[in-house]
Amino acid sequence: MSKFDSFMKDLESASVLELNDLVKAIEEKFGVSAAAVAAAGPAAGAAEAAEEKDSFTLVLTSAGEQKIAIMKVVKEVLSLGLKEAKDLVDAVPSTLKEGMKKAEADELKKKIEEAGGKVELK
Repeated sequence: MSKFDSFMKDLESASVLELNDLVKAIEEKFGVSAAAVAAAGPAAGAAEAAEEKDSFTLVLTSAGEQKIAIMKVVKEVLSLGLKEAKDLVDAVPSTLKEGMKKAEADELKKKIEEAGGKVELK
């Protein structure tokens, strides 16, 4: 049995919130970002997607001064709990939703901007 077997077993039984805390701890400890790795993958196919884009990714780039208002919008629109919404708002820049239709993405973008936040469509 290798030294990682028990670690893998613990990971399998961990909740999503516990895994999120683990990722944050690793990011802080080693000065890395999981978002940078996730963002680097789609960049390769960006030229093909530039022709006609039918799905969009909404990224929160700034919560501004009204973090609580932004949390409420994120919580409501994405059907999240308060803790999950807070974590997304605190982890700016953070991907809010992927694979959205243009109209849905524009509507969510408008709601967040009305609450004082800044978002980017990708």
